[in-house]
Amino acid sequence: MHTHDHHPGRRTLLKGGLAVGAAVAGSAALGQGGALAAAPGARKAARAVNPLVPHRADPHIHRHGDGRYYFTATAPEYDRIILRRSRTLAGIATAEESVVWRRHTSGDMAAHIWAPEIHHIDGKWYLYFAAAPADDVWKIRMWVLENGHRDPFKGTWTEKGRIKTAWDTFSLDATTFTHRGSRYLAWAQKDPAENHNSAVFLSRMADPWTLTGPQVRLTTPEYDWECVGFKVNEGASFLQRNGRVFMTYSASATDANYCMGLLTAKAGSDLLDPRSWSKSPRPVFTSNDTTKQYGPGHNSFTVAEDGRTDVLVYHARQYRDIVGDPLNDPNRHTRIQPLKWNPDGTPDFGVPVADGPV
Repeated sequence: MHTHDHHPGRRTLLKGGLAVGAAVAGSAALGQGGALAAAPGARKAARAVNPLVPHRADPHIHRHGDGRYYFTATAPEYDRIILRRSRTLAGIATAEESVVWRRHTSGDMAAHIWAPEIHHIDGKWYLYFAAAPADDVWKIRMWVLENGHRDPFKGTWTEKGRIKTAWDTFSLDATTFTHRGSRYLAWAQKDPAENHNSAVFLSRMADPWTLTGPQVRLTTPEYDWECVGFKVNEGASFLQRNGRVFMTYSASATDANYCMGLLTAKAGSDLLDPRSWSKSPRPVFTSNDTTKQYGPGHNSFTVAEDGRTDVLVYHARQYRDIVGDPLNDPNRHTRIQPLKWNPDGTPDFGVPVADGPV
């Protein structure tokens, strides 16, 4: 999500890609139906089939207290925010999709509607997303919507405004979590003092749309694998397990070089002290020629229906070579797979699994 080229063939590409995706979606739904038919009334949740949702990048799945999964992601037209929900992960594939917000036709929130995340905070729903002005489509900043209705498909999504950071520079991919009683926001931003596209920052929050206190840089693109095409660290996601806080992030250009990195901190440490975090020198999740998955990244985490199994949610493409700008290629599909754990309590991401039942 960081190139500045624009290709006139985008609409044609989208059309072709969407047609392919419709076929993919159809076969995925059939596969899933078959799994369901094989075990009528079985307690075990139907097996999800990858790709779970075609043409939805930067996927975010929130498992709510009502026992349902709430899904949102980037639509390839970059013009709206969508929501789905289901009692099962597999069911997200066929769940009805609602458009809960559309881009403005002019002004600040009119272009590049990117990477929404849905969070439930203090009894209200919040959507975090990135958007740019109609007249300056790369002036991307972070915005927040709020809905006080207990059902996010109902009620009104109110625009709470822009998340103001220390610099007014390129920023996106806001995510929020709580740790030891404090709420934090992590996001990707261009540091004006650095020669890169984006680094990942962390700050405490005064409320769901306001940062407070220091804004600390946790990771910046430094290894070769973080700097292919573009120098990028973005799309952070957090998982707290086994006495540690894990932060995944995505690196490099959004083609087959896109991959995931990992930071680790002790649960008892000060998360706002960069020294609390150790950075894995190699990527933890990368393109795989054997399983034919390319550019896996911009992940989130959820938990399976059993309430125990951690699930990795991410997007990837089914081919390596892209015609033109990767951002104009709509075939980044939402995928899920179980996240395994090493004996030492660290996550084992494995490889992005091949298409088919998960």
